[in-house]
Amino acid sequence: MSTIKDVAKLAGLSRTTVSRVLNDHPYVSVEKKKLVQQAMEQLGYVPNSAARSLRNNKTGIIAVLIPKISTPFFSQLIEILEMAASAKGYQLIICQTQFSKQKELNYLNLLKTKQVDGVIMTSIENDWSIIDAYLNYGPIVLCNEMIEHAQIPMVYMNQASSGYNVAKHLLEMGHRQIAYCSNGIVSEGMKAREKGFKRALLESGCTFDENFHFENVASIEDGKQIFRKITEMKIKPTAIFTGGDSVAAGFISEAKKHGWNIPEDFAVVGFDNMEISELFDPKITTVVQPVEEMAIKSIEVAFEKIHKRQFRSTEKHIFSMKLAIRGSTMKKRKLVATS
Repeated sequence: MSTIKDVAKLAGLSRTTVSRVLNDHPYVSVEKKKLVQQAMEQLGYVPNSAARSLRNNKTGIIAVLIPKISTPFFSQLIEILEMAASAKGYQLIICQTQFSKQKELNYLNLLKTKQVDGVIMTSIENDWSIIDAYLNYGPIVLCNEMIEHAQIPMVYMNQASSGYNVAKHLLEMGHRQIAYCSNGIVSEGMKAREKGFKRALLESGCTFDENFHFENVASIEDGKQIFRKITEMKIKPTAIFTGGDSVAAGFISEAKKHGWNIPEDFAVVGFDNMEISELFDPKITTVVQPVEEMAIKSIEVAFEKIHKRQFRSTEKHIFSMKLAIRGSTMKKRKLVATS
């Protein structure tokens, strides 16, 4: 079995130089790195990553906490996060919290016990006062989430803008009685989305009917149930912001089953721009989140904090939303950028 001494001899370099290359030392020339790489390949030498991580006090691993892997948005986010992390020589471990406060803390303990170099959180279950203590052990980056007074980097879409622009679009289509759906996640982002939605109604002289607020909805079946509830109302809305493409698809499916025409009888807006939004008939108007941009920025920020060992920060990276206007709200498909 080849050793670092054999690599150094074949490369014509000192063991110290080879060690610096293996540990990604910043002050090693490209030429020497190539010589070491060639010698390693020729000898079939594989560095001991466990030993190297002990020397560097780094594992080369980032933990990503998500509520549900099966959710299409999070599946897409994970895929891009993994590719961005891999490009920087890092590996990801995926930690599904299932909205459990205890599971979230269990996974954060990976940072405390030095099993990961950093954590990216895509949702938050515990109070920030509890999570804040883990910054003593490593960096935490919020992706797809925000907390007003937390001292950590945040990467997220402007949720207030998404709620506002969806409502404005439906108002422009002539709707005044508009239903709103929330998924049951209580977060700053979800609060901001609802406030933006209601602000647009208020500016147009419309009041929001709380009977049109449907909570804890996230699935196709939820969308079907919402349609059934609306049919039983004396005063009915004429449009709905479902908060999710699955909910929108379920609503449209049940509406068509009962002879309703979409969007002539009812307008529907989804969220996340899932594949189903373009495959459904009619195609679903939906909010397009900048998933790729948010994922890449989250890895960049995490990588920077790990290497600079600066765990507290007030930086915010806020991305704009886009509204893909399709057949479910009466307009021809086009992509309108908003801020």
